[in-house]
Amino acid sequence: MQSKEFHDHLKNDLIPFWNGMTDSENGGFYGYADKNGTPDKQSPKGVILHGRILWFYSNAYRLLKEPALLEKAKHAYRFLSEKCVDGKNGGVFWSVNADGTPCDDTKHTYNQAFAIYALSTYYRASGDENALKSAYALYHVIEEKCRDKDGYLEAFGRDFRPVSNEKLSENGVMAERTMNTLLHVIESYTELYKADNSAEVGNSLKQALRLFRTKIYNPEKKRCEVFFDREYNTLIDLQSYGHDIEASWLIDRSCDVLGDEELRREMLPVINGLAQGAYSNGIDKENHAMNNECENGKDSKIKIWWVQAETVVGFYNAYKNDPDNTEYPRISEQVWEYIKKHVIDPKTGEWIENIRPDNTFDPEQALVHEWKCPYHNGRMCIEMIKRLSREA
Repeated sequence: MQSKEFHDHLKNDLIPFWNGMTDSENGGFYGYADKNGTPDKQSPKGVILHGRILWFYSNAYRLLKEPALLEKAKHAYRFLSEKCVDGKNGGVFWSVNADGTPCDDTKHTYNQAFAIYALSTYYRASGDENALKSAYALYHVIEEKCRDKDGYLEAFGRDFRPVSNEKLSENGVMAERTMNTLLHVIESYTELYKADNSAEVGNSLKQALRLFRTKIYNPEKKRCEVFFDREYNTLIDLQSYGHDIEASWLIDRSCDVLGDEELRREMLPVINGLAQGAYSNGIDKENHAMNNECENGKDSKIKIWWVQAETVVGFYNAYKNDPDNTEYPRISEQVWEYIKKHVIDPKTGEWIENIRPDNTFDPEQALVHEWKCPYHNGRMCIEMIKRLSREA
């Protein structure tokens, strides 16, 4: 793999596509685009989508140093800060209408975390102190309103009264705690800690990492459990391959950012075990791509766009910790080849969301919606450019 490949895809495909999603009339970015990349200008705008777009442009600017990218980040920041934050009750909404008025006023811990992630990165890109203040306000929302003594909870109403967690529950269960929310709290707190090395945030991050190790990670099966009741009893026999390999490298990064060697030694069995479990169980050895998940012993062999992105980064990262395992960089490269062949849309440069096991796909799939954004594929490019450039 060459750094230039990822650089060219980022600069020539992903950035131009997402530039085309800019809503110059109402602010922010369009919330939906069809199979051709044609936006629905009246579609609601997901706040997770906007947080991830803000993160994308902020990091693309930090990498490429192009002023136009910082302008796009500012455009996303203005919309997020002016339209998506609840000025009365605190926190960010789940979604807003096309004009920026509240649409779904659910307050979800997962969504608060992504806003922290985005605002912290924008602060690092722009130096705007207000963005950092906003990130801290959301950090305190999570710590004061979205958790109990045992960890992080999920969904709340506008006034932070608990509501049921349909938004992050799947596979026929209703979860009171999820691996996914805790993972992205860890991710967001890592970025906030990176911004100004707050001891308070660092302590919260360490607690979250240890919670992941003791409550989420299954050392016997080398996987994350996914959905839980309030007491952390797992609700379903499920392995999410994409989340496992993503968690492996994100937790590794958190340990690197904290610089706590004792904690790193404590977390290394989780970091390495998740990579081993995902490799042993999740790889489609015929297509050289990562399957979706395994429920009750049965694999879902759909190839999901974001899972492939995390697989490229995750196994390249795993090789750093296990340099004798040459299968890790090999599968990283093979999945990148799969992405180029089957996942990148040749018409638009954006990624096709779901690929069937026979490598065909439904041609009607939307290219943009509240969960379909430049976060996973953009981050893959940014991470691989940096990693491969260091080795050149």
